[in-house]
Amino acid sequence: MEKTRCHPRYRWIAALATLIGGVMSGCAVGPDFRPPADPVAGSYTAAPLLQDKTAIPGETTGSQSLVHGRELPAQWWELFHNSALDRLIRQALADSPNLAVAGATLRQAEENLRAQKGVVYFPSVDASLTGTRQKATGAAFGQPNAGGFTYGLYNASLALSYNLDLFGGGRRELEALQSQVDYQRFQLEAAHLTLTSNIVTTVVKEASLRAQLTTTREMLAVQEKLLELVERQFQLGGAARSDVLTQQTQVAQVRATLPPLERDLAQTRNLLAVYAGKFPSEAALPEFKLDELRLPQELPLSLPSSLAHQRPDIRASEELLHAASAQVGVATANLYPQITINGSVGSQSATVGKLFTSGTSIWSLGAGLLQPVFRGGELTAKRRAAIAAYDQAAAQYREIVLQSFQNVADVLQALDSDAAALRAQAETERVALETLELTRRQYEAGSVNYLLLLNAQRQHQQANISLIQARAARLADSAALFQALGGGWWNREAEAGSGQAAGKKK
Repeated sequence: MEKTRCHPRYRWIAALATLIGGVMSGCAVGPDFRPPADPVAGSYTAAPLLQDKTAIPGETTGSQSLVHGRELPAQWWELFHNSALDRLIRQALADSPNLAVAGATLRQAEENLRAQKGVVYFPSVDASLTGTRQKATGAAFGQPNAGGFTYGLYNASLALSYNLDLFGGGRRELEALQSQVDYQRFQLEAAHLTLTSNIVTTVVKEASLRAQLTTTREMLAVQEKLLELVERQFQLGGAARSDVLTQQTQVAQVRATLPPLERDLAQTRNLLAVYAGKFPSEAALPEFKLDELRLPQELPLSLPSSLAHQRPDIRASEELLHAASAQVGVATANLYPQITINGSVGSQSATVGKLFTSGTSIWSLGAGLLQPVFRGGELTAKRRAAIAAYDQAAAQYREIVLQSFQNVADVLQALDSDAAALRAQAETERVALETLELTRRQYEAGSVNYLLLLNAQRQHQQANISLIQARAARLADSAALFQALGGGWWNREAEAGSGQAAGKKK
């Protein structure tokens, strides 16, 4: 059987393809990245906290306990069991400009990676078609006495060029760009987590302000009734003028606390509208009440060894470290020879009609080698700078890990204090209310003076406001723990897949 033979003009293309395949399977200079070791901390806090025991007893909102090692749900805010909150978060995830910015930045990084892959893995091929018409004299051909003549020249060709990545500089550049893509992906997850956490804590703040407003208005009504009582006793001679003035001052002081609360409530709702991607005048937000937000009874607590794999900011910092490692490889590869292959194939003719006919084919094949010899220490200095940048990224990674553990420890400590504070505030409010009711009856009977009643009023008002703030702090710190632990983003796809599977079974 006769062997198939390539046309001579295309043999160099086959040879180049073979060479490229060999280069792509070669090694790359520079360090191979290894992810940092997991933190060795056995716990988040040095001393055992109340949350580390069986349960956290609470007042009015129930008990709360930590479940060590349990996975965080991706939609963790659903543990507050508030449908209006759930709808608001879903609307914000769909319309938030911050998430749109993070998503667009991720797509930009992905397209930059695809563009660079085309440069590294494939030769560039450009088609060209040129045509010229020119008049020349015989002097140009060594015949000064010959007359001038006109001729045309047409060229159609494909030009190819390729930089051989013998030492892996291009592949290290791709590695760095891939790390940038992963970095932006974790930045998107961080923006997602920040948005949902901010919405939950802002909703808790709104509910707290609304409850404080309600309580303050109730206290104002009580103070106004007491003012009427004192004025009546003054008219009958049973109270001094100073008692009337004191009660008027008390009414004015309570009334003065309303405008700041109303302002804070309006500004909080405006902030919620922005989180949802809406104008404050057009948001049509639901009104949130503190009693409608259920405290999560069980709080999942990830193991310390898992925290570095769960928090988006730690993962993003790890990708920056990876990119810095790849840049060391790029700087190292620049010290080695750079080889370029280029060639072209086409047709050249004096007329357009004769292009691609017999005898008009042209081709060229060339190669170039560039070996840095003397750059005044530029390349070695850039490599040392890349190593220093890697050391900087490594130190920043360690700092972020330490700050993350501090964040979790602070939230756990806050939850520990919240339970004790709520129990104390609930007891204080109960005693203050009993004292106020007893003192009011005694005052109406004339057995105590007005100063005792005034003091009881103030104590009960402050105790009631403090109780509302303690309940809100416990709800907000519960949300802060979900944020500190990473928010369960890694379970989002798993939950979506299980939901689809359940739908198919139905």
